[in-house]
Amino acid sequence: MLSRNLFVFAHWLGDRSFYSTYKRLVENQWKSYQELKEDQEKQLREMVNFAYAKVPYYRKVFDSLKLRPDDIAKIDDLEKLPVLTKDIIKRNWDDFKPVDLNNMQYYERATGGSTGTPFKYRLSKPDRFLSGALLYRWWGRCGYDLGDKMVFLGGGSLDVGKKSYLANKAREVSRNIHNLSSFDMGEKEMRNYVSIINSFKPKFMYGYASSIYFFAQWIEENNIKVHQPLAVFTTAEKLFPNMRGEISGIFNCEVYDGYGLNDGGVSASECPEHCGLHIDTERGVLEVVDEEGTKLQRGEGRILATSLYNYAMPFIRYDTADIGTVLPEGEICSCGRGHRLLKEIVGRQQEMLETPEGRYIHGEFFTHIFWETHGVKEFQVVQDRLDTIVIKIVPEEDFDERQLGKIRETIKKRSEKWDIEFEFVDEIERTEAGKYRFIISKAAST
Repeated sequence: MLSRNLFVFAHWLGDRSFYSTYKRLVENQWKSYQELKEDQEKQLREMVNFAYAKVPYYRKVFDSLKLRPDDIAKIDDLEKLPVLTKDIIKRNWDDFKPVDLNNMQYYERATGGSTGTPFKYRLSKPDRFLSGALLYRWWGRCGYDLGDKMVFLGGGSLDVGKKSYLANKAREVSRNIHNLSSFDMGEKEMRNYVSIINSFKPKFMYGYASSIYFFAQWIEENNIKVHQPLAVFTTAEKLFPNMRGEISGIFNCEVYDGYGLNDGGVSASECPEHCGLHIDTERGVLEVVDEEGTKLQRGEGRILATSLYNYAMPFIRYDTADIGTVLPEGEICSCGRGHRLLKEIVGRQQEMLETPEGRYIHGEFFTHIFWETHGVKEFQVVQDRLDTIVIKIVPEEDFDERQLGKIRETIKKRSEKWDIEFEFVDEIERTEAGKYRFIISKAAST
């Protein structure tokens, strides 16, 4: 009870409406899809009116198409608007600033997303806490209660390692969590992680799918005993069946997969029935569309996101660069919850890189570097040998090559033995399926 009260209080300090919002979301999941959709479309109309009145970019788009906010009254009406991409946002950055931004509380964030392309955005404070409440609702479906012990194994997108030691420690204590970094997964670090888990005895584990899978493999290979949580939650990357099986076997528990984007405001997650990922309706609109941007009633297509509460930087029909398979509207989960379902997320895999010292580093480490590097359109890290990584860069016109020294210095902190080469290219080669892999690791120790 003490840990739960401290957990709720810590969130209340950030957002006074957090707990009431969380309780409302828990009740919401048992509404019919039609009820959820009506609430969603009401908020969509609010956001569209705001975007037209306060965000210059959307005013220009609506006027050019001879549309009024009233023309976007339902989810299906979104097809009247063009698809929004990261490149469009970058080219029109100033026009995405609401005229009353100075009166808002917001965070400046960055993400590599599925493409690894550095991308900065703003996230309003209430929207961030709404995101957290939805995350806790997902975990709650699978046995979690607010304040239960949790271990995080991830990187910056999970807020691991981004703050000072004292700030991180305060966050860990108040939320009853322990952060483990996927950017440092060598022999020494992983033995320490096992020690922490065995001492802390978390009820649950949450983190990057590839990192937890890699950790589970290492535990098995070294025949190490590890504390068994009640469940493991995976995110950020595609969870393949073999990964689920390995994680479940090593930790002797159920594995639940989730999908979420803070920039787009959409999320979806599994429940104990494993019938698909329940698409949340309270924070955003998730569309699955074909190549022409037409919404699909079923089948595989691109995922578009429309944020409903991120007033600091509204995203409407934002191309997430992810691919998903949506099930028909009437096909709901056997658990009885009314949400529409994603059958699966396709192609959200990142790779681990191995250093000559035998440490493993999650690919997102490099996206963090390029978030802070000005003038990079795209990048790709290729490791053909343990001792060498080649970084391909598609530069913008204003890219300053003097930044390469800082990039090399940052990478060298992870491995002094890495030989780092830079290569400027006009474009990053795509796979046969048209996907952009920003981390390619062909090296493996023998």
